[in-house]
Amino acid sequence: MALDYRSGLSVGEICIYSPAVLVGIYLAARPGFGRNWGWFYLVLFCLARIIGPAMQLSTLHGPPKASLYEGYAILNNVAISPLQLLILGTLSRLLDSIHKTYNTFLKVWMLYIIYAAVVLGLILGIVGSIDAGNSFEQKHVFHPGTLNKAGSIILITCYVAIVAITALISIFKSHIEPGENRLYLAVVLTLPFLLVRLVYTGFSTFSYNPKFNILDGNTTIFICMALIEEFIIIIIFEVAGLALRRQVKEDLERAGQIDSSNSSDPIQPKKKSAGQIALGLAKKTIFGHIVMLFVKKDHGETDMEMQ
Repeated sequence: MALDYRSGLSVGEICIYSPAVLVGIYLAARPGFGRNWGWFYLVLFCLARIIGPAMQLSTLHGPPKASLYEGYAILNNVAISPLQLLILGTLSRLLDSIHKTYNTFLKVWMLYIIYAAVVLGLILGIVGSIDAGNSFEQKHVFHPGTLNKAGSIILITCYVAIVAITALISIFKSHIEPGENRLYLAVVLTLPFLLVRLVYTGFSTFSYNPKFNILDGNTTIFICMALIEEFIIIIIFEVAGLALRRQVKEDLERAGQIDSSNSSDPIQPKKKSAGQIALGLAKKTIFGHIVMLFVKKDHGETDMEMQ
């Protein structure tokens, strides 16, 4: 069967998110980045954006299987949850950075409450999509049910809470460690795009307008209000992650000096490592030059603090 508009889009998603998931895995495995559990959800989201389109393409071969449509709908319908968890993980890292030098009324456990609510919304979305998939198998019409609506309401509420926490963190922005400000900027830049994605979810969940149907709705609207926003969010976070200075095992001392006993310190190496060789090669690419502009700026901030 020839590729239609939606199937061609699925091929494009697989091509785009295949390298994106590799970058996400690199950031999640990078030394010192483990304290930001948001990178795990970035990888999870990229995998969903690969598996979902693969399921949609599988419907082109052989008799139609409701399970494939159901899986594709679930992965599209719950896409907001990993993005919100990615942002919550980043905000948790920023709070940890602030609390190293300044104690605020904002606590990490507040983020855990929002985290639990997002997970609840995710579960309701999955169960609701399964029920809608069973209905699709009988009536060949996919309509989100009560559980989908409840999950969407929870995710919208969590978005409001995330915006509020982000605004409060701006009050203590000056206490964020040098270089970590890039993560805060990444959160601020992605929130408007996440809002547009939420609006699309609202229309697809609460409206019976066929243009917003998650399975066979208007593909152009789906691209403009969902896929583009998702991809921009992933790009912003991955660029911010690549631009971050490498975190060493020992934090900067209060005087601004680095523990010289840490032999793995990438700031004062004794000999070239494989990472430095790869970094030298990256500088020769256009993308590498852009990233290095951020890295050099970050190193400049650290040097001024040490002086």
